[in-house]
Amino acid sequence: MAYLEGTRASEDGPDERGRGPKGEAGCRAGRKPAPVTVCSRQDRPGPRRGGLIGVSRLDLEYDGSRFAGWAVQPGQRTVQGEVERALCVILRLERVGLTVAGRTDAGVHAWRQVASYDGPPASVRSLNAVLPSDVAALGCFSAADGFDARRDATSRAYCYRVHARSARSAFEEGRALWWPHPVDVAALSACAAALVGEHDFTAFTPSDTYHQRFVREVFSAFWQPADGGGDVLEFWIEADAFMRQMNRVLEGTMLEVAAGRRSVASFAALPEGRPRSEAGRTAPAHGLYLAGVGYGGERVLARDRGLARDRGLARDRGLARDRGSE
Repeated sequence: MAYLEGTRASEDGPDERGRGPKGEAGCRAGRKPAPVTVCSRQDRPGPRRGGLIGVSRLDLEYDGSRFAGWAVQPGQRTVQGEVERALCVILRLERVGLTVAGRTDAGVHAWRQVASYDGPPASVRSLNAVLPSDVAALGCFSAADGFDARRDATSRAYCYRVHARSARSAFEEGRALWWPHPVDVAALSACAAALVGEHDFTAFTPSDTYHQRFVREVFSAFWQPADGGGDVLEFWIEADAFMRQMNRVLEGTMLEVAAGRRSVASFAALPEGRPRSEAGRTAPAHGLYLAGVGYGGERVLARDRGLARDRGLARDRGLARDRGSE
């Protein structure tokens, strides 16, 4: 779908971080937490470490095209609902409640999402046998006591893919934004450079927002060709947190600069607390990917951008051992 043909209504749920920083809980005060999936099995796992069940970390990837987002919603097919249901079956639990690092919205994909739950690790092979084809477990292992995939995350990294050529692609449909318009790559790079550091991103989130703080710290932001070259450009960004639709409004506004519809200087002035009305349109969800989540200050995107070429996956040392994953 071409960018000019329309956009989706929202991006990544209440917050691409899964919650807002410093007191924002991923929803307005008083809102009830998302429900957990209830299954028919009654068996529960045995105790561990002096009667405590313990916490497990689950790394996932998914194609968001046919999901109504991550979070459970009545009558909707969601990533959370499918994964919790599969965990109930494999672990023979009555219920499972997942906490996630980034609550992606409808149409947004993930190369590496991180979730946590109370219970023992599940076999990755068995879990993937139960999960639908558009969701896959990458690893599942015991985490440190008290580990919380959302609260313990220190950064999130996203990638937005743009297919820049006059003819649409049969292979990039639903995977990248088709942009049959001029592209000034140097201008895009200048826009990305202007985002690094602490800025007020009020211009890049809807005006009717629940956010109370609009300053975010961007650790890295850059454009580069996709692996293998061709006509696909990728915008990579890593920050401490993201606000609702922030990535997609950034993308839509930068593309206006790339097409000569606004200047780099006017774009650079936006992340200084300018109103939403001064920024551009919201780009569609299907070009956006959650690339990875950082913990303990570890960055997902390396300074030399090498990790970006490997889909931005900063693997946890514990995950490399795949404890409890087979």
